[in-house]
Amino acid sequence: MTPAIRIAEAAEITIGIHHYEHDPSNQQYGLEAAEALGVPVDSVFKTLVIDLGDSHENHSAIAVIPVSKTLNLKAAAMALGRKNATMTQPKKAERITGYVRGGISPLGTRTALDTVIDLSSSKIGRLYCSGGKRGLDISIELEDLLQLTNAKLAPIAK
Repeated sequence: MTPAIRIAEAAEITIGIHHYEHDPSNQQYGLEAAEALGVPVDSVFKTLVIDLGDSHENHSAIAVIPVSKTLNLKAAAMALGRKNATMTQPKKAERITGYVRGGISPLGTRTALDTVIDLSSSKIGRLYCSGGKRGLDISIELEDLLQLTNAKLAPIAK
């Protein structure tokens, strides 16, 4: 059981737990999950760790977007009240979240992080995101994810 699942269960939130066989040579984690689980690509979301601010004032945050899209860093920064953002280096993202790349969940991170979820998620009843390790996704209602992460909704994907 991962921290992501424990967080949802502790809050008495109903989630779906979906295991699938991860191919270690596949670096397209979200696309692999959508195919393995037989769900629409736009219902599977990836969790990206970003750095907000400049080198003197660095603050990490999470952006959650559909796996078929790319992150608009400027829009994510603005949604979180900052001027700019950069992608966090993978090793730093792993250290901050406690999860490995390809298994980073928006739930149960080692450090509490500000979170923004792409507005397109509001058109999807139940979305899929990493459950905290490669080969494990959870399905969760958007409202429950918003509650557990205290996230903001904003148009951050392109």
